[in-house]
Amino acid sequence: MATQTSLTAALSRTRQVTALRIRERLERSEDGILDAKATRSTQAVRDRAEEPSPTRTAFQVDRDRIVHSKPFRRTKHKTQVFLAPIGDHYRTRLTHILEVSQIGRSVAAALGLNQDLVEAMALGHDIGHTPFGHIGEELLARFLPDGFRHNQQSVRIVEKLEKGGRGLNLTVQTRDGILKHSAPTTGGLEDAAWGEPETPEGWAVRYADKIAYLHHDVDDAVRAGIIDDEDIPPEVRTSLGATREERLDTMVYDVIVTSFGKAQLTMSDEALEATNALRKFMFDSVYLSGAAKTEDDKAQGMLWQLLQYYEARPERMPAEHQRNAERDGTKRAVADYIAGMTDGYALDMFEELFIPAAWGRR
Repeated sequence: MATQTSLTAALSRTRQVTALRIRERLERSEDGILDAKATRSTQAVRDRAEEPSPTRTAFQVDRDRIVHSKPFRRTKHKTQVFLAPIGDHYRTRLTHILEVSQIGRSVAAALGLNQDLVEAMALGHDIGHTPFGHIGEELLARFLPDGFRHNQQSVRIVEKLEKGGRGLNLTVQTRDGILKHSAPTTGGLEDAAWGEPETPEGWAVRYADKIAYLHHDVDDAVRAGIIDDEDIPPEVRTSLGATREERLDTMVYDVIVTSFGKAQLTMSDEALEATNALRKFMFDSVYLSGAAKTEDDKAQGMLWQLLQYYEARPERMPAEHQRNAERDGTKRAVADYIAGMTDGYALDMFEELFIPAAWGRR
């Protein structure tokens, strides 16, 4: 028995040493692959010190923690543009996240940036989104005295809400990219100047997010019959391409070519002007009007009643949110609870609380 115990201990030590070499090898390999301006895994910083993984770099650990989190899984049932769309091929918040990750990694690979860091940022950037997309975000911004933004909520989730209030202890670099993926603009929801990404990987995610949603939202809007490809402004079609595939390829390629060898990622003036023109077209034709927005008032009315109900009855929330109410105040805890709901769960809760059972069965 003693011999067997000694053998088991020896094997365990061997595995630990071998595994340690795996992470160290991965970290050393970055020096031969990454550009000088890229973020190395050895630069990663966490608020709480922890034993490093023996087989994964710090940013790979961040990525895996996000993928295995409940808020990430819930994004598969959250609106991207179309509320509870009927059809297998419309984007959800999860498929948007995956497209941002793919585009971001493509840009990172071409420019010699840290793909693992880009992937972690991309996978976490939208986990703070509300049910029913930006209309839910607008409502929660009115509900909370300090406002509400999905990028800030994503950071709040990974810092305070997950793991019973302990958070995921992600690296400072990953959280910076999550917070700053959304570029402040004049007017609308994006007034808050939370700053620019501190890493080139954060810039890659910021561009990947804009490119992804413009590309796939056009695709979904065409699929829904709201617009046709021919409706895209002529100057956009001339600069970026006549088809959705051409425009996607042009925008990604432009970021790579324009940024190559530079300290900061950017787009060419022509591509950026055309991209902004496409964004304006989508706001005018899809995001703020048209068939995609016909149910907005109903969705906001439903969410508002849920917010009011739980603010008056915080004891009806799940236990973890009741504890959060004691820590952060009732209003904040109610906002966290509602923001975390999927579209379907919010609808079910509204029916359970406000629709008489006999009516609901009809």
